[in-house]
Amino acid sequence: MFYWIAALLIGALALMQLRLGAWVWLGAMLLWIAGGFRLAGIGALAAILLLLLLAIPTLIVAIRPLRYRLLSGPVLQMFRRILPRMSQTERDAIEAGTTWWDAELFSGKPAWDKLLQLAPPALTAEEQDFLDHEVEQLCGLVSDWDSTEIWQDLSPQAWQFVKDKGFLGMIIPKQYGGKEFSAYMHSQVIMKLSSHCSAAAISVMVPNSLGPAELLLQYGTEAQKDYFLPRLAAGEEIPCFALTSPYAGSDAAAIPDVGIVCVGEYDGQEMLGFRLTWDKRYITLGPVATVLGLAFQVQDPDHLLAAGDSSAAVDLGITCALIPTSHPGVVTGRRHWPLNAVFQNGPTSGKDVFIPLDWVIGGRERIGKGWRMLMECLAAGRAISLPSSTVGFSKLAVRGTSAYAAMRHQFRIPIGKFEGIHEMLARMGGNLYLMDAVRRLSALAVDAGEKPSVISAISKYHVTERGRILVNAGMDVLGGKGICMGPNNFLARSYQQMPIAITVEGANILTRCLIIFGQGAIRCHPYVLKEMAAAGEADQKKALADFDQAFFGHIGFVFANFSRTLVAGLSGGSFPAAPSAAPAELRHFYRAVNRMSAAFALLSDKSMFVFGGSLKFRERISGRLGDILSQLYLVSSVLKRYEDDGRPQEDLPYVHWAIQDALHQAQEAYLGVLDNFPNRLLAVLLRAIVFPFGRPYDKPSDALDSAVAKAMQTNGASRDRLVGGIFMPSAEQSPQAFGELAFQLIPQVNAIEARLKLSFKAGSLAPMPQSLIEMPGWIAAVAATGAITEEEQQVLQDFARYGDISVQVDDFPQDFSRLESMQAGSNHSSHR
Repeated sequence: MFYWIAALLIGALALMQLRLGAWVWLGAMLLWIAGGFRLAGIGALAAILLLLLLAIPTLIVAIRPLRYRLLSGPVLQMFRRILPRMSQTERDAIEAGTTWWDAELFSGKPAWDKLLQLAPPALTAEEQDFLDHEVEQLCGLVSDWDSTEIWQDLSPQAWQFVKDKGFLGMIIPKQYGGKEFSAYMHSQVIMKLSSHCSAAAISVMVPNSLGPAELLLQYGTEAQKDYFLPRLAAGEEIPCFALTSPYAGSDAAAIPDVGIVCVGEYDGQEMLGFRLTWDKRYITLGPVATVLGLAFQVQDPDHLLAAGDSSAAVDLGITCALIPTSHPGVVTGRRHWPLNAVFQNGPTSGKDVFIPLDWVIGGRERIGKGWRMLMECLAAGRAISLPSSTVGFSKLAVRGTSAYAAMRHQFRIPIGKFEGIHEMLARMGGNLYLMDAVRRLSALAVDAGEKPSVISAISKYHVTERGRILVNAGMDVLGGKGICMGPNNFLARSYQQMPIAITVEGANILTRCLIIFGQGAIRCHPYVLKEMAAAGEADQKKALADFDQAFFGHIGFVFANFSRTLVAGLSGGSFPAAPSAAPAELRHFYRAVNRMSAAFALLSDKSMFVFGGSLKFRERISGRLGDILSQLYLVSSVLKRYEDDGRPQEDLPYVHWAIQDALHQAQEAYLGVLDNFPNRLLAVLLRAIVFPFGRPYDKPSDALDSAVAKAMQTNGASRDRLVGGIFMPSAEQSPQAFGELAFQLIPQVNAIEARLKLSFKAGSLAPMPQSLIEMPGWIAAVAATGAITEEEQQVLQDFARYGDISVQVDDFPQDFSRLESMQAGSNHSSHR
């Protein structure tokens, strides 16, 4: 009897995972019942009851006409009744873009070979040359301090360089005079600029992200492309795009800006167009733009677009147009001042401004399709811009802070050896490794031709949130040096401006609570979108056939993930197996992602079943579900990066820290959903299935924290990979360079100190002083004894000088030179 029952359980779990059809299930059940009757002695009555309870329902499922009549048809009718109404803007947002690795993670059985076989992101020779020369030269023309305190913008020389060298046309094809760079190159440029000057990074980033160029490339008419793209590529036009209104921020689809279809006059001719009224704010490059991309609602009260058909719709939806800012009625407002950042940003407005119909991006046929256009462009652009800029200033923070911690002494030892500092440094190094991995993988997806809407939201949210953690940790390590503004401070501007990255291109609260899972649950799920499409199908016969296929595929999907989750839980994560290509040192992490992927898919289906249409209003549940999906993507990015980098063993502390942290967060988010499940019985059952032996994933240990901190303070290839790709100023260009110069000398200084240690103990030589301003006297005294060579003396002198400069903070006149600035401004005005 035991073996007969065991055969049922094992066979059922196997059939679930294999997702075999109803006829196979029926055959297996008949064999099992016959085996019980012949071998286990269950008796004829028990066999008949089992046939009635198990075999007959399975037979109904197997026979298609019966299934249609008794199951699929009634379920379809019920599904149509309970399916929540979806607005066109919601539909556009869900259907925009493509799915990629996010769909694999939603499948419960990610196909790792698809990911691992992708070639690592790489630059062409032309791209590398531009990065090494033009980008390097631009960095030499700008700095955060100069742009903020002197120019309140890029300098005129820097702006001209940006235009002349094609920075504004990186995504524009060569046939229009652009650079036609890859998404990865775009990311590398923004990362490098962001490590040195936020104004330069943003001024270059915006025209190459969500803006007129991208919209023209995807949807513009040939005439529009031929006119605008060469001018944008050459820097003859500076573009901006205006979407956000005072009363439509996160709810951007609710913009009140209106264009009334009318007949007006332009260039001496009467023509069809729009009478536009708008009031926009937060428009990056708006104050200096020469061409304005504008999103507005189109209304056609006189049915002019419908040739007078009074039954035609009046409200035609969001539309995008390109308008020269010199056009009569366009008002370019004054500047906003976002957290002391000085990239050009400000309002734009207009009242009853007439524009021709031809100014709609894509022409007449694109009227009312602007929201879909914006969502599809955002799906790609959001994966590049903010993740790249955040990684850029985060690399600067890690490079500067790790050097400072290794060089700065307190209590006669480097502060980087204190365990409290280890904790902060580990947050920085582990998070940076993960953030850069996400940046690289997301750019790779875009270069593969994807418009990864869910992945771009994940990248934007989690890279910026982890960037905030990283910068805060750096500030804790730097202490007083971090809070004193000046050219010598490499972290303050990032700390000050971090909330900008959190806010723009979809505020992080919105992104987490509404977009990642809200869009991913429908877009990435293999069956939900198909079920919804079938429910909306007008042809009843086709609707029933499509729904039947999707619905029973969905049931098989749920059972398969139940089986995988149960087996993984009972085996302690040993099954399902890791891919054969996985390195031995990380195979357990591949298995962990497989386990959590199946568990996530199971929980997602149960959540949609329990909450139904109200799930989109349960934002904290949706947010946690999105967290699980996100953390699995973050882990996948780290695993892919380790492969792409050639499996360097010295990077393993970063790899382990990043993955352990992400898995722990995924686990806690999962339990957070279950803790707030309204169906408590189902929550208890799911917890027992997913985590039968308790929490399997711990946070990174203290020992791992220390290993990461040590790696960050060790000069070599591993640290170079961690902070590589950013601008490295010379000592002549920036005082920030001295910290790295001092850091490079630490091994030699330590070797000298170790050699002299016996003399220190014997009292024949005084110990090396903690205060670097005392070092010159100590060096002279030790040199006088002949204990160090001239070369060693020079090393020590250089270390003392570089270290002292990097430890110092800036000071200013009593009034911070404001009187001098006011007088200079007054003199400038009087001579105009």
